[in-house]
Amino acid sequence: MSVSVPLVFMPRRRGNLARLGDALARHRRLIAGVQWGVVLVYLALVTAPAFLPLPDEQGRILDNFTRFAQFLFWGIWWPFVILSVMLFGRVWCGIFCPEGTLTEAASRRGLGRAIPRWLRWPGWPLVGFFCITLYGQLTSIYEYPKPVLLILGGSTVAAIAIGLLYGRGKRVWCRYLCPVSGVFALLGRLAPTHFLTDREAWRRFPRRSAAVDCPPLLDVSTLSSGAECHQCGRCSGHRDAVALRWRWPGSEILTAKPQEIGRFEISLLLYGMIGFAIGAFQWTLAPSFVTVKQGIAEWLIERDIFWPFGDGASWWLLTHYPDASDVFTWLDGACIAVWIIAHALVIGGIAQLCLVGAGRLLRADWRKLALGLIPLAGVGLFLGLSMMTLTQLRAEGVNLAWAPTARAALLALATTGALILGVRLIRQTRAAISRRALAGGLYAVVVALPVWMWMRAFQF
Repeated sequence: MSVSVPLVFMPRRRGNLARLGDALARHRRLIAGVQWGVVLVYLALVTAPAFLPLPDEQGRILDNFTRFAQFLFWGIWWPFVILSVMLFGRVWCGIFCPEGTLTEAASRRGLGRAIPRWLRWPGWPLVGFFCITLYGQLTSIYEYPKPVLLILGGSTVAAIAIGLLYGRGKRVWCRYLCPVSGVFALLGRLAPTHFLTDREAWRRFPRRSAAVDCPPLLDVSTLSSGAECHQCGRCSGHRDAVALRWRWPGSEILTAKPQEIGRFEISLLLYGMIGFAIGAFQWTLAPSFVTVKQGIAEWLIERDIFWPFGDGASWWLLTHYPDASDVFTWLDGACIAVWIIAHALVIGGIAQLCLVGAGRLLRADWRKLALGLIPLAGVGLFLGLSMMTLTQLRAEGVNLAWAPTARAALLALATTGALILGVRLIRQTRAAISRRALAGGLYAVVVALPVWMWMRAFQF
């Protein structure tokens, strides 16, 4: 027996939220000023610390610009960008993202070429997420400013280049190539706000209207999903049919159609945002990582193989800061890479096997069931990124006695959300009760695995 889930809940009259969307459409000049302000802050945080001396152990957030930039960028900026997408949709992309602003500005003055087929391959966000995450770990991007400039600065240069080549005043980079666009698309499905087009009102509109200036190149006449919409507000009120509206959190997941769920999207969720991210965030906390690396080192020494202990790699290949007593050997780099990739394959593989089994029991598409894990994946990213926040605050002498309770509460909230979505997705099917129960058990295993990993990491 299927469960009907309302996509939105709002009165017929144009409410406060819809008027907020209309304000975004009216105040484009003000928003542009905000966007270019964010660009200037972003460039300062990414560029300036790379040309300053590394701070010593006495450096603090308020008296050392490098420490301040690290805290603002990794401690505040990125964790709360993740949280904002879960709570408000992709407002970050549409209004604040500096790469989006720069690529759109470049596109307005660029060659305006047609978007080639290779660029529209849907796997680029998955590849970009894996490559940048792994490379960032090998070069210690959270601790040192040079990798920040290399990786994020390189991404920004690429965004500008794509803008100069393709599209006309659009955000081609953001739609197809941005390394975090896939993450934001998944988290945007969860948000309780989105722009929705009333198709009947659109069709009945009595006058001709100009095309909507939609930066991510969406078909506004059929707009309903929060996955690709950047929530810039430019379409709000168009043809008296488009409005910013409330919806039940997760309702888009419950109403998703199988053809709307891509295989790369699900791979990013299971193998990237859950498996790969857990490996990347937790390898420094795992005693077993040190044990495995020491065992490999002993094996190599017994066979007189010493080249993996070399530490002459440049900083742009592996972490290399002798003055800070922080140098990776080739063995360190190989162990980190294998550890993270193994976590992705094991955790993602177990999750996929369980979900495929549950899908067969339910005679339903297992990929839709996988979308129920989005709350857990999003909170996992927030917890991992906020580890840097708490480390920096602890170095400043801030009392963090509340941190374990806050972490446990967030993890419990995410687990509850994932389980509720899973139960409702299973109840939508027509399978027998016994099959639903078995499928629910498999889904619970998928939920429990990352929860256990985070509980072990934080020693709950």
